[in-house]
Amino acid sequence: MAHRPTRKSAAGTPGKTGAGAAAAAPMSPAGSERERIVAAFLTLLADGAFEEIGLGDVAAAAGVSLAQLRDEFSSTFAILSAHIKAMDRAVLGEDLSDMAEEPARERLFDVLMRRLEHLAPHRAAIGSLVRSARRNPPLALALNAMARRSQQWMLAAAGIDAAGPRGMVRAQATAVMFASVLPVWIDDDDPGHARTMAALDRALGRGQRLAGFLDELVAIPSALCRFGRRRRRRSDDDVEEAVA
Repeated sequence: MAHRPTRKSAAGTPGKTGAGAAAAAPMSPAGSERERIVAAFLTLLADGAFEEIGLGDVAAAAGVSLAQLRDEFSSTFAILSAHIKAMDRAVLGEDLSDMAEEPARERLFDVLMRRLEHLAPHRAAIGSLVRSARRNPPLALALNAMARRSQQWMLAAAGIDAAGPRGMVRAQATAVMFASVLPVWIDDDDPGHARTMAALDRALGRGQRLAGFLDELVAIPSALCRFGRRRRRRSDDDVEEAVA
């Protein structure tokens, strides 16, 4: 499976990804402050555990007051969510038209590899977050909810239906699959990312084999909903006949 590493970023400049792409775009003073806060949070996360980072720590590292921090974010989860959203935008802002004719699995592989490219400057922070999630189930659940929303956008970028119950199941499955690849990516020092691509290819293969089963599971509640609507319509008809 070939992967094309050289692309234009959302800013339109070849080779710039992640924070570099964001920095290349003109920012308002408020936007710059938000980005400074997110960058400070990621630096702290790279050096320590998520659950040990306080709002005062973030404000001090970003060079803003607590009042300024509160104007921008309500919690460290909100800061993390802003970073995840920025990674979504970085991928969605790229020109993805060159893979329109590829199979769905190839398109999703390409999109997720692009996401990992944008995450590369934050590898240490992501590694810290993965370690925290392993020992903190509530944090893992919160991260899963963020990841599921993010993967709905990645599926959409790959031209895969992510709407409705079936889309939610697909997004959840993709989030779990992507999370399984992250530990390999974190330890992959090969510039070509051979181990990461192999792990992602295997994970997509497993997901493809499960796709039919997952679609069947989603079809069950959908069928029940249709059955319930038919029963309600029949009941309404019976009432109308009784009144007549």
